[in-house]
Amino acid sequence: MFIAMNRFRIAPGHEAEFIEIWRQRDSHLAQVPGFKQFQLLRGASTEEHTLFASHTVWESRAAFEDWTRSDAFRAAHAGAGTRREIYLGPPQLELFDAVL
Repeated sequence: MFIAMNRFRIAPGHEAEFIEIWRQRDSHLAQVPGFKQFQLLRGASTEEHTLFASHTVWESRAAFEDWTRSDAFRAAHAGAGTRREIYLGPPQLELFDAVL
């Protein structure tokens, strides 16, 4: 199992808008070989930002890497970053191999 997470720092007051962007987004993941699961997670809020993470579970690192080179990946990210004022910097990608 392999997990890919992107952490997002969202400007205060834009949390609902960020969630709606993800709700309406067609990720194209359902038909991708090796894709298992997706969650959008909301973390702590501070005066500066609210933390969110997109969390995907894959059968393997290879399945994830194949997706990143696919037409489905390009289609899923075609409109990414169009509302730049809600993001406080770029997302932080974190990759994990399951060990237990």
